[in-house]
Amino acid sequence: MSNLIASTAPKARQLTHEEIHDIEHEKTHYPYAQAVGLEALKIVQKYQGWVSDESLLAVAEYLKLPPDELEGVATFFNMIFRRPVGKNVILLCDSVACWMLGCDNLKAHISSKLGIDYGQTTADNQFTLIPVPCLGDCDKAPTMMVGDKTYRNLTPAKIDAILAQCKRG
Repeated sequence: MSNLIASTAPKARQLTHEEIHDIEHEKTHYPYAQAVGLEALKIVQKYQGWVSDESLLAVAEYLKLPPDELEGVATFFNMIFRRPVGKNVILLCDSVACWMLGCDNLKAHISSKLGIDYGQTTADNQFTLIPVPCLGDCDKAPTMMVGDKTYRNLTPAKIDAILAQCKRG
């Protein structure tokens, strides 16, 4: 067992009925438990908002996987949040195309507007800003995602409108 997991989560939490139901459904698509680990973490995140150490242990126990192995999966994929995040997670692409078209200036604009830097969450828990290496929209750069929605050809004015829309809900 990893020292990090053992020291911060001595005990797994109980998975909810919904989480178990969804994990069981995902298991039907994979030949062995190890392969469903990432999907199980996504399921927990869908219901909990992020994957706590207690949740990671719960998934590891449920799938009979070593916690260290599942931690490796969780930390490799930047879309698995291992700390609490805001209601709106902003994934700002910083690929070469986005960088060439001004993502650094847009990041500075977002940081100034929200008062946060990469990896931080606003005091009202509305927004978390995270860099991502590529969103696959290079021909429409610069791009970002908020939740499941992708925004393209960004400008500071477009970002202001997106942030205002997110605040309204």
